[in-house]
Amino acid sequence: MIFTAPVADLASSMFKSLFRPKQQAHRAASTDGRLLYAVGDVHGRLDLLDGLIERMTEDFRTLGRQDRPVLIMLGDYVDRGAQSAAVIDRLIDLRQQSAEGRFEFRALMGNHEETLLHFLDDPMAGPSWVEYGGGETMASYGVQRPVGRAEPEVWEQTRLAFRAAFPPTHEAFLRQLELMVVYGDHVFVHAGVRPGLPLERQVASDLLWIRNEFLDNAHGLDAVVVHGHTPVEEVFIGRRRINVDTGAYATGVLTAVRLDGGEPKIIQFSKARAA
Repeated sequence: MIFTAPVADLASSMFKSLFRPKQQAHRAASTDGRLLYAVGDVHGRLDLLDGLIERMTEDFRTLGRQDRPVLIMLGDYVDRGAQSAAVIDRLIDLRQQSAEGRFEFRALMGNHEETLLHFLDDPMAGPSWVEYGGGETMASYGVQRPVGRAEPEVWEQTRLAFRAAFPPTHEAFLRQLELMVVYGDHVFVHAGVRPGLPLERQVASDLLWIRNEFLDNAHGLDAVVVHGHTPVEEVFIGRRRINVDTGAYATGVLTAVRLDGGEPKIIQFSKARAA
């Protein structure tokens, strides 16, 4: 195998309001000769990640190539799903495997990882984090979220408990996540880019959080931007943008796109939503 792994809430109305339609009009773009696999938002679904790793491995075998593929994770590994801690363990394992030379591994930061890191230092980041699925991440590390409208001192106690339970290796991994990766004419980010700005002027807050300004306007770059962050019912493949976030936590479908300079290939693994 190239990538190896063991065999393995959003309200409905709110989730559907984020869906955007599929569009097929791809622009041929260079990958600098590299074979790239980009994976959308995992959100605590280790079962889907392991299944998708198997699918990508099978796909690579069918190509018969001898070069090293590149695995690019697009961020949002934690929250909402029940296995955030285990997902981080798996990503650290993949990074270690890449050091053996079988493939290259690149991992981007998502807005959910940024929020988790904020909570490690600031207890008042907790309420908003929990609202967007942080309670499930806490539980995956054995920490109970506060109940109801907790006082600041309760959040501080929770922060201290979470920091004590959060492995230093996990914190180091998250703090080393990248904001942007570029291969040829492809730019990989978590959320998108600020239209009208060159890559060197893009800022972290946009790369992690931008939505409508990016989705509704031409970004102006001579590149294809590959991203997640905004869930879509079907993978969006446009002339200068590819969105592979198929809402894995809510839909049970995790998606990757394979890029090699030709037509993109969609690779998916699906399973019922975790209880």
